[in-house]
This record gives sequence, C-alpha cells and structure tokens, in this order.
Amino acid sequence: MKAEELIKMEDKYGAHNYHPLDVILTRGEGIWVYDVEGKKYLDFLSAYSSVNQGHCHPRIAAALKDQVDKLTITSRAFRNDQLGLLCKEVCQLAGMEMMLPMNSGAEAVETALKTVRKWGYTKKGVARDKAEIITCAGNFHGRTTTIVGFSTDELYKKYFGPYPDGFVSIPFGDAEALENAITPNTVAFLVEPIQAEGGVIIPPAGYLKKIRKICSKHKVLLVFDEIQTGLGRCGKLFACKHENVQPDIFVLGKAISGGFYPVSAVVSTKEILGVFTPGEHGSTFAGNPLACAIAREAIKVLQDEKLVANSEKLGEYFMKKLRTIKSKHIKEVRGRGLLIGLELKKEAGGARRFCERLMEDGLLCKETHEDTIRFAPPLVITKEDIDWAFERIRNVLETMN
Repeated sequence: MKAEELIKMEDKYGAHNYHPLDVILTRGEGIWVYDVEGKKYLDFLSAYSSVNQGHCHPRIAAALKDQVDKLTITSRAFRNDQLGLLCKEVCQLAGMEMMLPMNSGAEAVETALKTVRKWGYTKKGVARDKAEIITCAGNFHGRTTTIVGFSTDELYKKYFGPYPDGFVSIPFGDAEALENAITPNTVAFLVEPIQAEGGVIIPPAGYLKKIRKICSKHKVLLVFDEIQTGLGRCGKLFACKHENVQPDIFVLGKAISGGFYPVSAVVSTKEILGVFTPGEHGSTFAGNPLACAIAREAIKVLQDEKLVANSEKLGEYFMKKLRTIKSKHIKEVRGRGLLIGLELKKEAGGARRFCERLMEDGLLCKETHEDTIRFAPPLVITKEDIDWAFERIRNVLETMN
C-alpha cells in the first residue's frame, strides 16, 4: 500500500496519542531506515535511544532467532536458563549486586518507586504510608498515572488525576534545593542525570557529585533513571559516570535489548532489592528467556563494538560542527556523547517545521519541548555519516526563514 493510504488508515483506526512525522517506514539496517516507497533516511532518533546498536543488528537478530525456537516464556512461576546469566551480566556492568527484570521503562520506574518505599519502611524506619520521594521539574519518567502525577508538564498530566501523594518536586540541577526538600520521611531522590525528553537539559558541573553526597548524608536513596541516557548514549556507559558517581539504584531500559523486544531492569544492592518477598511484585513477561537472550547479546554488542567510545568521540565531533552553523534560528547546542539538543529561538516558529524539512532531505529527527531538535543517531554511526548529515542540517538551518 502507498504511504498516503497507510497514514489515513492509522489516523482512522489508531488513537491519536502521538504526532508522528508522515513517513511510513518498512525496513531498517544500522543507521538507515527505508520507507514504503524505497526512500532512504538516516535515523537521528534511534527509537528514543532504543537502537543504540543500530537497526536489526545481525548478532542480536541471530540471538533472537536461536532462542525463539527453544523457549520464549515460562513466567516467573518457573526458572529458565537465561535469566540468571542476564542478571549476573547486568550487575557486573552496573557495579551492583542484584537485578529485578521488567518490560517497559515505565514499569521499571514503578518498580523503583515500590522498592524505595518498602526500603524506607523496613530499613529506614519511616512510618507506614508516609514515605516521600523527591523528583525534578521537567522530568520524564514514563506515562503511568503515578508517574504523570509527579510530572510538571501539564500536557502529560492534565485530565488524568487524581494523583497519588508522596512526591515532592524541586528544580533540576539545584543541589541546594534537594538539601532543603529532604525531611525525615524522604526515602529517595529520583532523577535523570540528563533530562533527555525535557530538551537535553544538562545539569551544572559537579551537580551529580553534590546530590550523591547529600543523599548519603541523609540516608536517602539516589535513583538514576538511565533508561534513555544509559548504555553508551551519552559517551559513557552510564551518563552519571561523567562525574564518576554511583547511585543506589539504576533504572535501565530501551537499548538494553537493542530495539528487538521490551526489556527493562532495576539494578541495585542486595540490601535494597532484597526487601521484596515472593508475591509482592512481578510481571508475567518480565525475565522471560527470549527477552534475556536478546538483552545479553545486545549488551555484548555494545562492548565488543566499542560503541560507548564511538559515542564519546563522534558526539564531540558532531557538536563542534553544529556550533559552526551560522543561523539566526539557533539559540544553543548542548549534549553529551550522541545525545544532542539543538535549541532554537522562540522566533524560529518551533522545531517541528525544521524536522519536517530535514525529513525531506533524508534525515529523521524529532522535536522535543517544542523548540529543541534532538539528534540521537545509533551509536554505530561513522564520521562520514555525520559529515553527510551535517551538510543537510546546516543547509536547512541556514536557508529556512
């Protein structure tokens, strides 16, 4: 079917909870995707960083095909031969002791919320149902009703209340605000090391070290949501490693499965994740052998192909080039690794029209928070690919009115 017919069908039968660019993709390989008419595009979004390893990576595809003929799911009522291996490998990767597998990123965040609350009641001595969790303005941790309840973006939360109590919001990047917000009932601080969905917002230098010190001082668990920023996206294995900070809990997802399957994880110490007892938390699909086999190979690809180092090197190169663009529309270029935000001035008329023009030129980008174009290609991208893309980005930004 032609693109126009497929777009009409989706708009007629699908709920309108997204505003996608009008391109109908049918195939992907590495950094490239192809539409139903055969046109080729460079993917500069990576499915919100789910395909750090590139589209349809052959090694991960082979792991999927091998496992899918053996065993796909057992549920957690029984054990399987892949889960223990994945848990060990993820713990070693993150410098932790225990992992709890889930499916989506939002599920992993919800799991972290339950974890810190029970830890607060059973380990810290907070009175039952009085636990407080501190979050940041501009956060994006998912779409569940609990999570949108502590969002500060009205678009995400309007019409979906009432919301649960127990959350306190502070400005992002303000360590003093964290110190002032902590009470005897505070059990955790949930924060993204870089606010990706919020517009690629980077905190001041030293912020992560300061919040680590504050949380340790007050016996508050530091929870880093690295679902989008982790696993090489920001030029380090985890974005928090730009300041050599270790949280009490990592929340992981997206690239942990290379885009082949929904896989997420909460990774922590035995003292923290050990609070769960059988029956208190779970998910039918979480930790299934197919998911685990895929995730194990996806992690190996990141390591074997040195994609973290490539992200760091090419991210710096790309940002330097972007800062040479002479355009009246550009306010700022910022980023870490291959997570880069190009913020436009308000007078530019929003980022979407630039993304639509870039699509015509063979680049798929997406606006975030109206005025920022996010550049986040698969980490397998090369210097030559970036040069090719840069010429088109420069042309669009310098010639559009």
